[in-house]
Amino acid sequence: MSAAASSSVSRFVILVAGGSGTRMGADRPKQFLPLAGEPVLLHTLRRFAEPALRVQEHILVLPPDQLEAWQQLCTQYAITLPHTVVTGGATRWASVRNGLAALAAHPAGVVAVHDGVRPLTPASVIEATYQAAYNHGTAVAAVVPKDSVRNLSQQGSYALNRARLRLVQTPQCFEIELLRRAYQLPELSTFTDDASVVEDLHPIHLVEGDYRNLKITTPEDLLVAEAILTTFPT
Repeated sequence: MSAAASSSVSRFVILVAGGSGTRMGADRPKQFLPLAGEPVLLHTLRRFAEPALRVQEHILVLPPDQLEAWQQLCTQYAITLPHTVVTGGATRWASVRNGLAALAAHPAGVVAVHDGVRPLTPASVIEATYQAAYNHGTAVAAVVPKDSVRNLSQQGSYALNRARLRLVQTPQCFEIELLRRAYQLPELSTFTDDASVVEDLHPIHLVEGDYRNLKITTPEDLLVAEAILTTFPT
């Protein structure tokens, strides 16, 4: 589908923010930690609220015990970006399913699922992922590993061909009805992301991600994100 044709297709995003501050050693969930003076989650929401991306619905999925804290942050930081808050489930799979339910009024379009703690995703990656999902039904941002990779075996370990491997990021975009069909299937322990939920129904198309698109998990990640945000604006 051409860019002109795809401009008429509805776009949605489900931002999944169910983390805690455990690995961060923090007193609050990592999505609420300050990054350049604002909560990490606000940076993430702002990326998808960019008018040029034409995202119509922003669904923010939070654990039930974090709803009040987010409302307080919205007041504190005067957050007026349009979004709908949805209560998450016991697992990420359940949280995405709840986010999808909030889009029940939309029979067609493309939906992105994105980690709430990936606040530096370049608009070009978001746009490319939406566009590729129009053309292929699915699209997942991914990058080539920088380091050598080895696989473990009973005899020790062996090298893998790095050129044939990809590190998966988000956003992960899908034709919305395809994602709905995938989430009607039972949850499996092998599900690691939305692509793994969908791949039994449809091939997964990869698009080039960005090394700046890091997922904030540890204190070091927060320091790197701050440096990227201030030195290399995405």
